[in-house]
Amino acid sequence: MTKTQVLALLKENRNKRGIAHWKKKPRTLKSFGIGLTQLRKLAKQIGRDHKLAGQLWKSDFYDAKVIGLLIDDPKQLSREQAEEQVEELNAGMLSHVFASCDATLAKAPFAFELACDWMESKNDVRRRCGYALVYELSKKNITAMDDVWYLARIKHIQQTIHGEEMWVRESMCGAMMGIGKRNKKLNTAAIRAVKTIGPVDVDYGDDNSCEPIDVLKHLTSDYLKKKFTAKP
Repeated sequence: MTKTQVLALLKENRNKRGIAHWKKKPRTLKSFGIGLTQLRKLAKQIGRDHKLAGQLWKSDFYDAKVIGLLIDDPKQLSREQAEEQVEELNAGMLSHVFASCDATLAKAPFAFELACDWMESKNDVRRRCGYALVYELSKKNITAMDDVWYLARIKHIQQTIHGEEMWVRESMCGAMMGIGKRNKKLNTAAIRAVKTIGPVDVDYGDDNSCEPIDVLKHLTSDYLKKKFTAKP
């Protein structure tokens, strides 16, 4: 598909209610008001296309930028591209799609090294994205990300989360949730840390569709209890 065809597809799927919600706040980007679930379906329909992804990223429509992030080819992504794009996120909603939501970036061969570097960055947006990448990568079995590495990350989150920028705190909660779902040892450590941390303040403003992640609820679910007590 071409950029023009994608924009036409987005226009066909525009959501009037979503557009009205988008216009409640002053924004630099326009939007067709399409929700992320629908955008992910459209991205699958379009398919992987690195060149098209780059063209859509330059669009002034939020929805088109999201599609661009979702259809990019992880094998063609470069560290330079990731660094350029993270500079353009401006701490907005694109940050979430950029590094989480089954993000293309998390599938890039350099994703682990990028996550490690960004978690130590002085830039809030990079730290937020770094922890979001940890959540995505925790679903995989990466040699460098063993239990020792994860336990150190749990300890660091426990010690620093309340002093972090709000959206970094939210991303840390997501990372903790992902880590705690890996195995019983990490689950026990994550639950202990979450209880020590206590409530984590995240203000979503007037967006009633978003609620803070209840990490403890996820980590103590019946599903995980059954998973970790099941015989090999």
